Amino acid sequence: MIRILGTVFAALLGLAFGSFLNVCLTRWPVGESIVKPPSHCRNCGRTLAWWENVPLVSWLVLRGRCRTCGAWIGWRYALVEAAVGIAWGEIAWRFPNWAPSSTSTALSFDIARSIGGAIFCWIVVALAALDAEHLWLPDRLTWPGIVLGFIYSVVRIPSENASAMASMGNNIHIQAAILSLINILSAAGIIIFIRRVYKFVRHREGLGLGDAKLMAMLAAWLGLPGALLSFAIGVVLGSLVAIVLRVRGKGIDSWASTMLPLGTFLCIGGIVSSLWGQPIIAAYLRWAGF
Repeated sequence: MIRILGTVFAALLGLAFGSFLNVCLTRWPVGESIVKPPSHCRNCGRTLAWWENVPLVSWLVLRGRCRTCGAWIGWRYALVEAAVGIAWGEIAWRFPNWAPSSTSTALSFDIARSIGGAIFCWIVVALAALDAEHLWLPDRLTWPGIVLGFIYSVVRIPSENASAMASMGNNIHIQAAILSLINILSAAGIIIFIRRVYKFVRHREGLGLGDAKLMAMLAAWLGLPGALLSFAIGVVLGSLVAIVLRVRGKGIDSWASTMLPLGTFLCIGGIVSSLWGQPIIAAYLRWAGF
């Protein structure tokens, strides 16, 4: 029962933070404050009533339209709130120490890991939406995401590999920091290498530096194997979308006819990797015979 209640609470909290994220996603690109004015219709300017700001529920009740002018609100609002809510609920459901008998040390590590996972998912959902709508991976999210991921990894790696790293003594956190830096630089280097090869072959830019920073952030949070899994999932998803758009021919959105938001697909891969990456990687290694 405690596990169910905790999961429901985390999911509802995720919906609330997803609603706040929608405010950020709407106002950041146009340089508006996220504090004021109050939430309002972007078309007619009417300030929304409290019940029109209930995460996800209000969007469903209003059928995605302003009740005054009938302007379309957009799928992004519902998708972002649902994504954060589901991700946070999944993280809470997986919380391993619901039992009261858990030691304080183990409980502290599990709480830190769960909070870190929630922060990671919030940032990744934000980047996915911004890249999909504006082909924009802002430094205000990627750089803090890299720093937070680095700190998270320095705390997480020793706790998860305490027996393997015990021989390092007091240098365990230093070794974890060095490993995290190597992962970050390696992941970013992969994108930069692909970017330069593409430019050499096609004589034009194919990948932005924002994608390199995003890969660095994924490696900071997930480690290099998790970042590579995110990259593989992102490339597959991007290829499938490109094929579908190619087959459709007409009716393609203006941005999709020229380029695809790789960052969005990498972010989707990052969420999958963060939640189910270990069993996926283990299954692949068994299939490959390692």
